Amino acid sequence: MKTGSRILVIEDELPMRTALMDCLSGEGYRVIVAADGETGFEKALHDTPDLIVLDIMMPRLDGFALCAELRRGNKLMPVLMLTAKGSVEDRVKGLDAGADDYLVKPFSRDELLARVRALLRRTTGALRPQRELVLGNVRIDFLQQRAWRGNEEVHLTTKELAMLSLMAAVPGEAVSRDRFLDCVWGYTAFPTTRTVDKHIVSLRNKLEESPESPRWIKTVFGVGYRLDMISAKINSSEVTTSSQAMPEFASGSSL
Repeated sequence: MKTGSRILVIEDELPMRTALMDCLSGEGYRVIVAADGETGFEKALHDTPDLIVLDIMMPRLDGFALCAELRRGNKLMPVLMLTAKGSVEDRVKGLDAGADDYLVKPFSRDELLARVRALLRRTTGALRPQRELVLGNVRIDFLQQRAWRGNEEVHLTTKELAMLSLMAAVPGEAVSRDRFLDCVWGYTAFPTTRTVDKHIVSLRNKLEESPESPRWIKTVFGVGYRLDMISAKINSSEVTTSSQAMPEFASGSSL
């Protein structure tokens, strides 16, 4: 966790706003709060938080419009959008407005914190872009967008390189199929999770010595895929890195 990171919570319902503030500050984050969209927008511009937790349904300026205004102003801090609606249309609208992730209410404390950590980790990782990934005798150069097995060049598509880069950004951790779709394709293209699986098969065929028993690209059943980093090596451009009621705050409780 990036302790001390500043998180702006924009939520009009007092019980939820208080719960979010208590949960996040209890993890060592510095929390700024706003009770409506216009105030939240002003604080986002003035305080430049590391992350924004943003409710959709708010008076004066809703979450969709607020997020879109931030992106029009080239404000790139990650936005975690909160919604009481779980439809694909609302999700697409939020992502199109510039949100980086979303949570459907009610959600658990643990899931909220996991998504916050992931967004902050991704932002921190952007400061040290990945340059190279080595998988045995395979070397992938992300800056050149090229790959080699020994001295022979291997053709990887743009999507395949993006998927590798996404897994390398969180070494050893599972990347869900939905996360691949969000980050590599974008939901406006309306691909399916089967699209992810097909690209993983292609990557294994190109990179693994035994695609049927992959050494590097592992399946996390029910979730997605992860890059096994026991023997792999990653280089960056700078360093080498191997409801209305107040919720209960027990582990796994809902917000």
